[in-house]
Amino acid sequence: MPVACRASAVAGIRSTTRSRNRSSGLYKTELIYNKGPWRGLDDVEFATLEWIDWWNNRRLLEPIGMISPAEAEAAYYSQGGQVTEAGTQGTESL
Repeated sequence: MPVACRASAVAGIRSTTRSRNRSSGLYKTELIYNKGPWRGLDDVEFATLEWIDWWNNRRLLEPIGMISPAEAEAAYYSQGGQVTEAGTQGTESL
C-alpha cells in the first residue's frame, strides 16, 4: 500500500475514533452522570435504549434546519431519493 493511502486510512480511523469518543462522552454526560444514581443494570440498559432512540430519531439538528434525523430521512425519500448498494456507481438500485 502506498504511503499516501496508508496516511489517508490512518486519518480516517482517527476521525472515526474521535467521533465515537465524542458520542460516548455525550452519552455519559447526558444520561449516565445526569440521570443517576442507578438502581441496577436493568435501569441503565433501559435508559440507554431510550437515549439511543432519542439520538437516532428525535434530537433536533441545527445544521439541517432544527429537524430530527427521522424527519430529514422522510423528507429525503419523499422527494424521490433512492438508495444504492454500497460499492456501486449509483446506476444500480436495490
